[in-house]
Amino acid sequence: MLHHIRLGIASTAVAVALTAAPAANALSAPEPATAKDTSAVVTLRYDDSRAAGWEAAITAGVASWNSNVENVKLVEAAPGTRAEIQIVATSGWPQATLGPVRPGGRAQVQLGQQAVTQGHDKNRIAAHELGHNLGLPDTKPGPCSQLMSGSSAGTSCKNAVPDAAEQARVERAYAGGAAHAPADGRMLVDAR
Repeated sequence: MLHHIRLGIASTAVAVALTAAPAANALSAPEPATAKDTSAVVTLRYDDSRAAGWEAAITAGVASWNSNVENVKLVEAAPGTRAEIQIVATSGWPQATLGPVRPGGRAQVQLGQQAVTQGHDKNRIAAHELGHNLGLPDTKPGPCSQLMSGSSAGTSCKNAVPDAAEQARVERAYAGGAAHAPADGRMLVDAR
C-alpha cells in the first residue's frame, strides 16, 4: 500500500511540474507589441465658424498642438454641434480663456487683428491662444523658442511650436484622460 501512495505522490508531482512548466515559460517569453492605448486621449472640439480670415492660421495652430502632444487632440466640430473651444476673429488684441478646458467645458479664443497689424505672425498667435485653452499661462518676457512668450518675442518671431517644457505641461494636465486642474476661466489678453 505504501508503494501505491508513493507512486500516486510521484505522478501528482510530475503532473504539477508539467502543468507549471508552460506557465513559467510564458512569463519569461517577451510579450508581443501592442497598439498604443488611445482611450486616454482627450478630444476637444473647436468651432471657428466666426473666425473668417484666420482659417489657415487655425489649421496650423491646431496641427502644431496635435503633432506635439499625445494625450489631447483638437478636432473641428461638425456644424451645429457643441464645441468646447469657440474661436472668433476680433479687431482688438488676441486673448483666450485660461484652461485646461475639459470635455463638455467652455473656452474662447479671440484672434485679434491688432496684433497682426503690428506685425505678429498669425500662425504663432493661433497656436499661442490655443495653448492658453490647454492650460498654459504667458511666459513673458521670453524667447521666441517659447510659444507662450507671445508678443514679447517680437514681430520677427514666427515660431508656432510649443517647446518641450510647454508640451510636458499640457501632457501632465491631460494625463489619464482628463484635465487634472480645473480651468482657470480668466480671459488672458496678450497685449504687452
